[in-house]
Amino acid sequence: MRSSIATVFRKELLEVARDRRTLFFMIAMPLLLIPLLIQITTDFMKEAEEEAASAMLDYAIFGDEHLPEVAHAFASTPKFASVPLADPSEIPAAIADGRLDLALVIVPVASSGDAVGGSVQYPVQYLVELHYNNAPLSSKVKPRTKKVLDALGAELRRDRLEKQGITEVAVQQAVIEPVVMVEKGTAPMREVLGERLGGMLPYMFIIFCFLGAMYPAIDLAAGEKERGTLETLLLVPIPRHHVVLGKFLVVFTAGVVAAVLTLVGLGGWLALQGSELGGDLGAVLSAIGLTDLVLIAAMLIPTAAIFASLLLGISIYAKSFKEAQSYIAPLNMLVILPAFLAMLPGVELDWKTASIPITNVSLAIKELIKGTMDYSMLVVILGSSAVLAGALLWASTWWFGREEVLFRQ
Repeated sequence: MRSSIATVFRKELLEVARDRRTLFFMIAMPLLLIPLLIQITTDFMKEAEEEAASAMLDYAIFGDEHLPEVAHAFASTPKFASVPLADPSEIPAAIADGRLDLALVIVPVASSGDAVGGSVQYPVQYLVELHYNNAPLSSKVKPRTKKVLDALGAELRRDRLEKQGITEVAVQQAVIEPVVMVEKGTAPMREVLGERLGGMLPYMFIIFCFLGAMYPAIDLAAGEKERGTLETLLLVPIPRHHVVLGKFLVVFTAGVVAAVLTLVGLGGWLALQGSELGGDLGAVLSAIGLTDLVLIAAMLIPTAAIFASLLLGISIYAKSFKEAQSYIAPLNMLVILPAFLAMLPGVELDWKTASIPITNVSLAIKELIKGTMDYSMLVVILGSSAVLAGALLWASTWWFGREEVLFRQ
């Protein structure tokens, strides 16, 4: 039995190794393209961040007669340029067509509750309306404007307190903020950053595990039908379930190799570029040990088996390479959605989610990155994944034994 399965395995593996598309998705993309994409993305984000932080901002101010200090503060701040605008009603159009980056409208409000112009016993409070395009995520208009206004507000508070005879800085601070909340988070930094970033890595591993298994699965069944070589293989005196197991092992191997190379490619990039990250993120990445990486790889093994069995079953049913691709295309969503769940807030690994295929692996990898893994759940995760992979493999074997499926017209 072992020799016949091994013979089929070697034969199919040799054919897969000759296919350029398979080699690209199994080796080149996870090992080379992923680090390249990550590098390009991080460089682009860094450049966009620096450009947004240093770009010249064109602004207009209305109502500055109520508080001329605002106009003076922005005029004396670098990278802000005043642009004349006739009327506040033009603000939305001016921002939309790029003439303005922001506009400030100053509205005085009497803190005693009396209307401005009446009997005001206390200093006047000023509301500064900020008008800007808040759609771009990389926009620095709000924080840069807030920084100027906060500095101006602190200066005005000091002046008003000094006029009241309160000159000591400590006393001024106590009057301004009589109650101060000091945040003391108890979670370690690895857990905090792992919660925010840990959902993306398993998503990448699972997707490329699927892509690595996809083309071999299509080629070893639907592709053989199209080339007319499947009939020759069926004439060999080997039980059909041995043929299926040999093909399954090739597809399974391709999926595992793609997932592991994704891990290797990402690890290589971190080894070369991780020192530039520094700070808390660098500390978190350095805290991920060899045991964590081994467990991540171990959980990807049953995931690759699920994909291999499912993709091979679909390929067996398809009449041609193109038809198999059309069947597998919608399957991408069934893979992406469960993997995406790990990135949603509030979705945690528990005994219920540990039994959901793909989602359980994605959440478990996230917990390993955070350093909060409950290792007793590995039994449920690996067990449920192995049971599903076995059921799908049995279905593919049964599927392969039906003549009306293999030679359907």
